[in-house]
Amino acid sequence: MLNVSTQELATPSPVDVDQAEAALVEHYPRLVRIAYLVLPPALGRNRRVLTAHSVVQRSLPRRRTSGDDGGMPGQRRPEDAVDAGYAYVRVRVLRQALEAGLPLKRKAWPKRAQLPPLLPQVWGLRLFPRAGGADELALDQRLSALSGPARAAYVLRGLERQGDAEVRRVLAAAGVEDPEAALAEADGVEALYGLLESPEFDPCSLQARPTDLMRRRQHGKAALAALAAAVVCGALLGLPGDGWGPDGAAAPSYARNPVSEAALDPGNLRRVAPAAWQRSARTDFSVWPARGGLVDDRALLRRALAVWARPGATVQASATPGTPPGPPMGPPQLLFAGEVDQARVVLFHDGLRAVRYAEPKDGTEGAALDFARTDGADTASALALVVGRTHANARYLTAPWVREVSARDLLQPLTAARPVERDAHGVTGALLSPVAPSECRAWDVLEVRDGTTTRTLTDLGELAPARLTSGPPSAPADLAGAGVTARAEWARTACLLPMVRSQGVRSVNSWRFAEQELPHAAGTAAWLCTRADTWRGTGGTVLAQFQAPPARAGAVVAKAEESPACGTREPRVLAGGLWQAPGGQLYMLAAGSPGVASVTVSGGVRGGVDDDRLLEVKLPGKPGKQVELTGRLEDGTEIASLR
Repeated sequence: MLNVSTQELATPSPVDVDQAEAALVEHYPRLVRIAYLVLPPALGRNRRVLTAHSVVQRSLPRRRTSGDDGGMPGQRRPEDAVDAGYAYVRVRVLRQALEAGLPLKRKAWPKRAQLPPLLPQVWGLRLFPRAGGADELALDQRLSALSGPARAAYVLRGLERQGDAEVRRVLAAAGVEDPEAALAEADGVEALYGLLESPEFDPCSLQARPTDLMRRRQHGKAALAALAAAVVCGALLGLPGDGWGPDGAAAPSYARNPVSEAALDPGNLRRVAPAAWQRSARTDFSVWPARGGLVDDRALLRRALAVWARPGATVQASATPGTPPGPPMGPPQLLFAGEVDQARVVLFHDGLRAVRYAEPKDGTEGAALDFARTDGADTASALALVVGRTHANARYLTAPWVREVSARDLLQPLTAARPVERDAHGVTGALLSPVAPSECRAWDVLEVRDGTTTRTLTDLGELAPARLTSGPPSAPADLAGAGVTARAEWARTACLLPMVRSQGVRSVNSWRFAEQELPHAAGTAAWLCTRADTWRGTGGTVLAQFQAPPARAGAVVAKAEESPACGTREPRVLAGGLWQAPGGQLYMLAAGSPGVASVTVSGGVRGGVDDDRLLEVKLPGKPGKQVELTGRLEDGTEIASLR
C-alpha cells in the first residue's frame, strides 16, 4: 500500500524531469490504476485502459518545474526521496483524467485528454481488466454515477489513504473548482476502499479479445480496392473543370462516374408524397414525406450529398457500430431539410441507414455527419429520429402518423407525462437529453402515440432513439401501457442505460423474472433481466439486476455480451449474488426464471433450496473463493448462471 503523507513547506520543492521520470517508473501501476478509476466510465473499458496508460505517459514535465504544479504545496515523505516527483506526476495524471470527462465544445479547441489516445495503440485486439466479483461490479456502478471530481476524491481517500485536508489540496491542484462538493458527493458511496486494489480496476493486468473479425476482413478488402482506385484514378486529379457546384466541407472529388454523380444530384432525390403512408402496406422510414423549410434549397442539399460521399478532414463524422459510412448506392430519400436551433440540418434515408448532415447557419466550417443503421424498421421503431442535438437538449422529427407526443421523467414513476409541442413539420420542442453529463437525477423519455398505442423512446446518443419495453421476452409490452409497477422497476433501471450508450441499440426490455422474500423480514426483492438488442442483430448486452428495498437503483450482479439469455431464442436466465442483511449477516441469494426447476451452489458454500427456483444460503463469512451457481430446467437440462 502506498501511504502518502503531506506537509506544507515554506516554498514548493523544485521537480526536475529525471526526478519525475523516476517516480513515474517506480509507481507506474498505481498511477495507471488512479487514472483508470477517475476516467469517465462512458469511454468503455478498452478505451479507458488505453487512455489511462496514455495519460500517465504524458505526465512528465518538459523542464524543471516547481513542485506545486498550479498551487499544490510541496510534498515530502522522509522514507521516499522521490516524493515531490510522485506528487507532481499524480496531480498531472488527475488533471488529465478529469479533463477527459469534460464535454466537447464546438467553438473551443478540445483538450488533449478529451481525444482518443494516439499512443499506446493495439490493433486487432480489445483489452480490458480481469472481471471481479459482484462486489466489484456494484462498486464500479456506484462510481460511474459520481462526477469526475467525486471519483477522484474517493480514489485519493481509498487508494492513496489521504485525509480530507490532503484530498482538498490535491483536487485544487488538479483544477477542481469545488473540492468540498467533490468530497461531499464521495461521502454518498460506501467506503469499500479495499476493493480498489481488485484486478477489476487494474489496467496493467489485462485480458485480450479480438475485434470484429468480419469487419476487419471487409475493411482490408476495401482498403485494397481503394488503393487500386487511387492508383488508377490518380491521373484524373489534374483534369480541368470546375465540377458541378460548390461542395462546402466535402473533400475534393477524385473521379467521374455517371451513376455516382446521379446519386449525388439534388434533383434526383427521392421525395415521398405527404399522404403516401396512408395507402402503403408498410409504415416505416420509406414512407416518410420530405419535410422542412429548406427542402427546395438545392445548394444545401448539394453540399449535404457531397459531404456524405466525400467527408473532408474538418467534418465531424460518426457511425453506430455495424453501420457502413460509405456514399449512397443510388439517389437516397429526403426526409427533412430545415433550420434547427443554430444549424441547417438535412436527414436522408437509403433503405439501410438514416444519415444526418448539419452545418452552422453562418457557414460550413464545423459540419457534422452522422450515420445510423435502420434496416428492418417497422411501425414501432420508425417513430422518430433525432434531428437536432445541443449540449443538453435534443429535438426529434416524428413520423407522419404520430398523433401525440409527451415526455416523462423515467425516474419519477408516479409523475404524469407532460405534453410536448411540435411545429408544422413534425419537429418537437427541445427536451432534456439523458446523454448529457449528469448524476442521473432525471431521465426524460419520449412517449409517442400512433393510433391507440403509446410507445416509449429514449435517447442513447444516436440518430434513432431506442424503444423501452417491459415483460417476458415472448411478449414484451410497451412501457407506457405497462402500469405503475413496470415504471417503478424502470425508475431503478434507468441509470444503468449509459452502459449500452452509443452501441446501436434498437430496443431495451426489462423483465422481472423472479421475486424473493428477504431474510430478517427485510422486504421483497425483485430479480430483473435487462436486455439491449441492436439494429445489427449482434452485440446485444444482458444485465442481471437485484432490486432490494430501500436502494434507489438496482445492483448489477452479472453482465454478458453476445448472450442469448432473456431473449426470444433463450428466454431463461439464472443469476445470484451476495446480500447483506440490516444486521450485517451475509447471504447468498439466487433466482432462476420460470422453467428452472432447481438451483445449486458450489465453491465452499452449501445450502438448501427455499423454492424450486430460489436459493437462500446463510454465510458464516465472505466466501474465500469463487462461488458457482448451477440450475436445472424441468427437462433436466443444466443451465449456468449469467456472467
